[in-house]
This record gives sequence, C-alpha cells and structure tokens, in this order.
Amino acid sequence: MNKKITLVVTTISEPNKVLQKLATGCQTNNWNFIIVGDTKSPKNFTLTGSEYYDIQAQIASGLKYAQICPTRHYARKNIGYLLAMKYGTQLIVETDDDNLPLNSFWEESYPQIKCKIIDKAGWVNVYKYFSDHLIWPRGLPLDKINESVPSYENLTISSSYCPIQQGLANDNPDVDAIYRLVLPLPIKFRGDIKLGLGVESWCPFNSQNTVWFPPAYPLMYLPAYCSFRMTDIWRSFVAQRICWENGWRILFFSPTVYQERNDHNLMHDFEDEVSGYLNNQKIAQSLSDLKLFSGEQQIPDNLRKCYDIFIRLGLVKSEESELLEAWLQDLNQVIV
Repeated sequence: MNKKITLVVTTISEPNKVLQKLATGCQTNNWNFIIVGDTKSPKNFTLTGSEYYDIQAQIASGLKYAQICPTRHYARKNIGYLLAMKYGTQLIVETDDDNLPLNSFWEESYPQIKCKIIDKAGWVNVYKYFSDHLIWPRGLPLDKINESVPSYENLTISSSYCPIQQGLANDNPDVDAIYRLVLPLPIKFRGDIKLGLGVESWCPFNSQNTVWFPPAYPLMYLPAYCSFRMTDIWRSFVAQRICWENGWRILFFSPTVYQERNDHNLMHDFEDEVSGYLNNQKIAQSLSDLKLFSGEQQIPDNLRKCYDIFIRLGLVKSEESELLEAWLQDLNQVIV
C-alpha cells in the first residue's frame, strides 16, 4: 500500500450501497480503503477496492491491541487506524457504513486552514452556525442547547493548524436520541462554513466524517469499556483537551456526506447516552482541571492522564488502561 490517504470504516453489514460507493470512490481517487469486521460480520465479505479484515486477520496483524480489544464493539475501529498507520498513510479519513459521500468528500484536505475561530467560549453548539433549526450535536450537554453563540460574522479569521477536522452530515445528521424522538428530520446544513474551535472551547465531534493528520493520530483512540453511543464523543473531549496544549484547533466544516441511517432502536440509543447526558459537563470540567504538557512527545502521557479521569469517575472500567497501553505500544511500532 503506497497511497497517501486511507479511509477506515467498521461494519457488520454485507457490502451495502454505501460501502460499494466508498470503494468505487477510493479506487477513482487512489485512496486505500480498510474495512474492519467484527464477530457479527458476514463470513465471506468481499468488496473490490477494499481491504477487509475479519477477526482472524485482525489478530494475525501482530497488533497487541487486536489481541485484547473486546469484540462486538465499535472500538475495534482502532485496529483499522493502526493498520492504516502501519502502511505509512499520510492522512486518515473515517466514516460509517450509512454515510454516502458527496463529490466534495474526495477533495484534498490541508491541516493549515484559514477560517473563523472561537477560543475561550466554553460549550459551543456548533450546529447553530450551520443551521437556523433547533438542533445540536450528539454529546452536547442538554442545558447548553439553547445558549447563544458568538455571531459568525463577528468572529476573527485566522490561519489555524487543525490536525482534526470534523465534517457534518446532511439529511440525518449526528444528533442524540432525544432529538430523534421529538424533533423533525431531514435537515440540510449550510455549505459554506469553516469554524476552528480552540482553547477552552468545547463541542463534541464524532467518528462519522472525520479527517486526521499524523500529529493527531494518537488521539484517534476510541475507548472500549463504555457504550457505543459515547465512545467517539468521549474521545473527542480527550482530543480537544490535548489539542489545547499544542495550540491546535478542531475544524468543523460543511457536509461532505449525507446519511441514510441504519436501523436503530431509539430508546436503546437513549439508554446508551444517559451516561453522557449526566456526566459530560463533569468530564469536561475534570479534563480542564488536569495538568497536561505541550508537545507531541507528551501526548501518550496526556492520554493516560485523561483516561484515568474516566476511570476515577467510574465511567469506564479499569481494564481501559490495559487497552490504552496496548494502543500506545502499537503506535510505537507502526509510526516511524
């Protein structure tokens, strides 16, 4: 594999129309395409234009993390990230098997971005900049939904280093179960917004349309000993907190995918999100209070400190520490 960009998806589906379209796009644009399976995945998964790793292939990869990560969990996507790094990819893009790419999905990304910026704003409902509807991203504390945000027109424009970039999704965007139970969809977002969130500004981001540059690769770690609905949200809080130390911003940009959502039991989703509804503000405050250090070489220790917070709060099991150490050991082997 000598291509510069790798797309990573995890699935338990047959090669559906989304995966087929992603595979075709990867071939057309000379991207790698890694698909990570799980125990419920089809036994004879085959899709031209992709590299599929079933459980046996993941274990045979030599990655320590692959040996001990729980099955039947979205966090097995971490194995796909590590495999992409192992092959020397210069950019990792991730999405899910129900997000259809727009043409803009395949456009080149750059870490240095001239955009509007927000610093020291606390919780920010970023969706307010992309839509006039009452809507908020999954993971935003419920009592922050209706808080005002600084006027977009009055925000400062700056050239920002953004090694993590979150694209939105049209039609069925990433919202929580409460939104889906009571408010209407579909929704389309504005197509001309780029916004960089910096120090002391919080907004959850997901794993559904996210671009990662190499300095931020260690921050891709998805915790496994928590619910599927919180793993990418809690990762985003850790990543934001560590980005602050390095003067990095998180870029939020207009949709490059549209979602045709897989079937979900919304009340099960709600149940899986309760730990976030009740604790996300506490998590952010605890992470804010941490003493962290700047520099890419400090990221492993900073990650340990952040996930220790989740363990101390009783939000992830203590076994998460072993998984994180395996991730960090694998990173040392695959990043050269």
